[in-house]
Amino acid sequence: MHDVINGAVKFMEEDFLEHKQLFESLGDKQTPHTLFIGCADSRVVPNLITNTLPGELFVVRNIGNIVPHYRVSEEFLATTSAIEYAINVLQIKNIIVCGHSNCGGCQALYDSEEKLNKVPTVKRWLALISDIKDEVSKYKNLTPAKRAWITERLNIINSTENLHTFPYVNEKIQSGELKIYGWHYIIETGEVYNYDEKTTSFQLLEKSIDYDKIYNQIFADF
Repeated sequence: MHDVINGAVKFMEEDFLEHKQLFESLGDKQTPHTLFIGCADSRVVPNLITNTLPGELFVVRNIGNIVPHYRVSEEFLATTSAIEYAINVLQIKNIIVCGHSNCGGCQALYDSEEKLNKVPTVKRWLALISDIKDEVSKYKNLTPAKRAWITERLNIINSTENLHTFPYVNEKIQSGELKIYGWHYIIETGEVYNYDEKTTSFQLLEKSIDYDKIYNQIFADF
């Protein structure tokens, strides 16, 4: 905790001053261009991955970067309400669902009942993606690494598909006002793969015409 406090002091004395004008412009309002839905994992740092400044991303994080299927409920719906706010109030133009390698949430799908019963709330949350476990089980003789890779990617696809069940999200997608991206971030290499709905495959983001276009689409409106 000592390091965290020292970091806060450094921010006030040095880093804030470096971006003082930016923070002053953000004092009264925010106008982010992108909703970033990521995992709560401490190794996933949205602004670092996207090379963005404060005010550009509206960030939602949970265990496993899961987007539930849309529903109206008396429950307290944290992720759903954040999506609703981003679309209907902030008028964001893009949604990135960002999963990552070695995801503890995805791995926990395969934990024993005994282990999961120690974290009953997490167990209940992961029930949202239990169908993915069933799908992966169809693949035989998978190594743990391959099983994790497939699970993480199916989870990203599932979340992007669930976004289409939100009526106000789907409406803006159909009108061309909103774009959705599914990313798989590989922590140990720094690589980011983007899901292509047309080819149903993940392609490495790189300096090419197609992916320059994707980045321009995401960040042009800020």
